[in-house]
Parts: sequence; C-alpha cells; structure tokens
Amino acid sequence: MTEWRKLARSAEETEAVGAALAEAMPPPAQGPAILYLSGELGAGKTTLARGFLRQRGLEGPARSPTFTLLECYELADLVVVHVDLYRLHEPRELEGLGLRDLARPRHVWLIEWPERGGGYLPPADLALTLSIASPDEHAISASGRSALGAAWLEQAVEFCAPST
Repeated sequence: MTEWRKLARSAEETEAVGAALAEAMPPPAQGPAILYLSGELGAGKTTLARGFLRQRGLEGPARSPTFTLLECYELADLVVVHVDLYRLHEPRELEGLGLRDLARPRHVWLIEWPERGGGYLPPADLALTLSIASPDEHAISASGRSALGAAWLEQAVEFCAPST
C-alpha cells in the first residue's frame, strides 16, 4: 500500500493521525525522513504535526513555526524539524534556515507548505494532503514517495485504519 485516505472529524482525530504516523515511522537509514504536509489554511497541518510531536515524546507546547519558519525539537530518540513555509516569498529564502545542517540520520522533517520551497527541498518520503471536506470533516490523503515512505505508510495502517 502506497496511498490511503482518512476522514478526521475533529482536531483530536487529526492529532491521532499524526500520532499514528509518529508511532509507525521506521528509522531513516540515511539522512532525514521527509514528511510533506500540504493543504489550505485551516486544514489541520499544524494539528497533525502536534500529534506527531506528542507521540514522539514532546511534553511542552508544540509551537507553530509560522513566524519563525523553523522549530527544532530534540526528543529522546529523534530530532523533529518542523518547518512552515507559508510566509516564504521565494524558495531561495530557505538557504538561510540552515536545513542542510539538519539533514542527518535520526532527524525527521515535517514541512508545511512544501510547494513554496520549490527545488530547494529534498523530495518527500511521505506526502500528506489535508483538506476541509465539510465544516465537520477534514480529509487526509497520504502517499509513500520512497521505499521509506511506502514502509512508513504500511506500518501506519496498523495504527490508523484508513477510511474513504
């Protein structure tokens, strides 16, 4: 399975999808694992990232990197790099963030608005698209884009049963 779709009926369900992805993530063999989070404003990208971070052991607040562009969380077994590119004016602005220094094993990048990064971002292992399906539902679609991403998605199915 390299794709699935899930309907989340609350912020808690969106966080649960993030938690399931965190639980299912296989260790990256080399370099960082890359997770793209695409979707319109209010679709739940940061909420999903918060669920991921909490599942991996974050005890304090999960800050949205909307204004800082980047937040790093050094957790027990992993460094999570949460990037929000919404305020980026052009892709080359990424050069000043120091992402190259964070391209290491034991790192996972959660990238909101990756389409604003143009050719400056590495390709996604796992790509999620979140959308507002109705006032009470958000649709989350996931696709594995690499061997790591496909394995990640396969494992996530055990923690988060897909629905249509």
